[in-house]
Amino acid sequence: ATLYHNRDINLMWVRSEDLEQDGTEALLRSAQGIIVPGGFGIRGIEGMVKAATYARENGIPYLGLCLGLQVMAIDFARHILGLPEANSAEFNPATPYPVIDLLPGQKEIRDKGGTMRLGNYPCQLVPGSHAARAYGQSLIHERHRHRYEFNNEFRTRFEGAGMVASGLSPDGRLVEVCELAGHPWMVGCQFHPEFSSRPHRPNPLFRDFVGIAKDILREGAQPELPLSPPE
Repeated sequence: ATLYHNRDINLMWVRSEDLEQDGTEALLRSAQGIIVPGGFGIRGIEGMVKAATYARENGIPYLGLCLGLQVMAIDFARHILGLPEANSAEFNPATPYPVIDLLPGQKEIRDKGGTMRLGNYPCQLVPGSHAARAYGQSLIHERHRHRYEFNNEFRTRFEGAGMVASGLSPDGRLVEVCELAGHPWMVGCQFHPEFSSRPHRPNPLFRDFVGIAKDILREGAQPELPLSPPE
């Protein structure tokens, strides 16, 4: 994506556990964009939620991949919807507000082996959304690897407060993409766009994320310079 925009990149890896201990301002103050990648397990989750909170509150471009979408939803539920105990059922099965829950039909399955949603699936994008503008089409196909999903019981409340479900499975049952209205660019996707990104053909979400992030000026950020021509 940086090659596409003819820009160099200063990539800063941040351990989400450090965000839990040291706070977001100390570690993310100079960030022009934040990506929260996919993953499993509870370790570092609250740090990821803090990263989503920081991006939302400070207007920093944010791209959430799989788990990155889920922590984005948890942040929104806690701080915008006023549900401080909101969580994913993966991390707190007893949460009264499971904004992220098991995929439909999996709650009664005791042996979860081989039950993940894997592979390439279609996704219908909402016209005019960041995602639709990025892809330039309404129907896309992306690869998945997950067991937990946005809980549709909360969808109306989310959308009423500004978190839009901008990508859905064709039957409308599964939320594939969420984005925050009024934010420069805060997008989370349940799929893995990194699987289809190539050096000279970046996935549209990465391309547009970098395109927005390169124009964000933050105190302490490295100047964004064009790539140097070969000597």
